[in-house]
Amino acid sequence: MCSAVLPLTPELWPAFEDLFGKQGACYGCWCTHFRLPPSVRRDNDRQRNKVHIRSRIDAGPPPGLLAFEGDRAVGWMQIGPRADVPQWNNPGRASAPLDPGDGGDPGVWAISCFFIRNAARGGGLSHRLVAAGVEFARSRGARLLEACPMDQSKDSRSVGLFVGSTRVFEKAGFTRVAERKPGRPLVRLPLG
Repeated sequence: MCSAVLPLTPELWPAFEDLFGKQGACYGCWCTHFRLPPSVRRDNDRQRNKVHIRSRIDAGPPPGLLAFEGDRAVGWMQIGPRADVPQWNNPGRASAPLDPGDGGDPGVWAISCFFIRNAARGGGLSHRLVAAGVEFARSRGARLLEACPMDQSKDSRSVGLFVGSTRVFEKAGFTRVAERKPGRPLVRLPLG
């Protein structure tokens, strides 16, 4: 059971590093997929990705939330202004902003990625992270919060669910505003 959800600050790096493990979660991504251009990602290895996210965490503000069971991190959700995840804004992506200006608007935020320990999956942790994320974004002045989840997956352990499940967002009050790729709606929650 999740005991706390906290913004990822530099002092929580050891918990984040433990959660992502030696491989760096999702084939060494270290949650850089939406932060780095494809050419850089192709040239990077897991160590360079780790250095990149560590420097981003050290620079602040927190790029996401960690969920804990006791003192062990069991889940991660990347959340912040759209500008912090520039690849999420590419016009060819299902996650591209409806208004191109939203990509640089500090009031338009995105939930772009999840990583949950295998043992913690299927127990509602994504719901808890999204609820905490709504409050986190609101407390930092966001007026819109968006995500681009997937509609269906074979089960809660699917690697493809790194973007989240549509039903989790709909349960939290998000509504569909576009669907550029079948099964990958852009969903939005006004926070104002």
